[in-house]
Amino acid sequence: MQQHYKTDVIIIGAGPCGLFNVFELGLLDLKCHLVDILDKPGGQCAELYPEKPIYDIPALPVVTGQELTDNLMVQIAPFDPIFHFGQMAIACEKLENGHWQVKTDYDTVIEAPVIVVSAGGGSFMPKKPPIENLEQFEGESVFYSVRQMDAFKDQGIVIAGGGDSALDWALNLQPLAKSLTLVHRRDDFRAAPDSVNKMRHLVESGKMKLVIGNIKQAQGSGGQISKLTVKTKDQGDIDLNCSRFLAFYGLTMKLGPIAEFGLNLHENLIPVDTEKFQTSTPGIFAVGDINHYPGKLKLILSGFHEAALMAQEAFRIIHPDKKLRFQYTTSSSDLQKKLGVNDQKVA
Repeated sequence: MQQHYKTDVIIIGAGPCGLFNVFELGLLDLKCHLVDILDKPGGQCAELYPEKPIYDIPALPVVTGQELTDNLMVQIAPFDPIFHFGQMAIACEKLENGHWQVKTDYDTVIEAPVIVVSAGGGSFMPKKPPIENLEQFEGESVFYSVRQMDAFKDQGIVIAGGGDSALDWALNLQPLAKSLTLVHRRDDFRAAPDSVNKMRHLVESGKMKLVIGNIKQAQGSGGQISKLTVKTKDQGDIDLNCSRFLAFYGLTMKLGPIAEFGLNLHENLIPVDTEKFQTSTPGIFAVGDINHYPGKLKLILSGFHEAALMAQEAFRIIHPDKKLRFQYTTSSSDLQKKLGVNDQKVA
């Protein structure tokens, strides 16, 4: 069922820069909806290196990608942003009223006067297993993410992968599944030790199966998978009957449908001006690693700076009849009220 929303700003990408966009826009009373293909905020920081230390965030000598994401989520909480996770922005068009309309692959439609592309190096796309003709089953019985758990209820599920996503979904779907088998190329996992221990306990108790090997072939018809052939070291080729296949082989970065939005591109990046960080199309901005300009440095702190300047111009577009009054959070009682800061006298 198609869902329609209206807001002030559509932000494509919920990484650190996308989240800080919400803060800068929120200070100007601008409401935001964010679209991200991942199932949680944080972008590359949270997905690829949540525990990797970052040393160049001002006033934070060291912070992990996940800690930075968590702190940004706390910081923007007063502005009540709306997130559309697990969705990709696939289309963008200009409406007769001058607003933009963005549609996602989940049939979500969002309208706003301003769009901010803050997609890092692009969209995270799933790495697909090298299995011939697997695409004929995609979207019907082969998936690279889980959006609705009920779609896997009472199904014979095979999950491939050895990271957190594969283990987490194996544990979450096992109680719902008719049967569940985890396939990984080796008996060593990159997931959290607790998840691995829980998985092995389920295997030992006969509630799920673990197969060590490489999937080499898929069979089925009419979009419905029925069998996977796995090459194992000890047993040779074995067949696994299944009705659902989830492959978690990691993610790769691609510009994706943003390349079709009609923006000028420079080596898969979006050129912007350095006054407003607006693209070649008025009303569409690009902030963070996705943009390009002379002297650009791909640093999170650079994206934060770009977000502050972008927000000023976004306000002028959305409220052309209002005067923009620049204020400091340290001294403005109005901004402090928006942030929920309690008045405290310093002793």
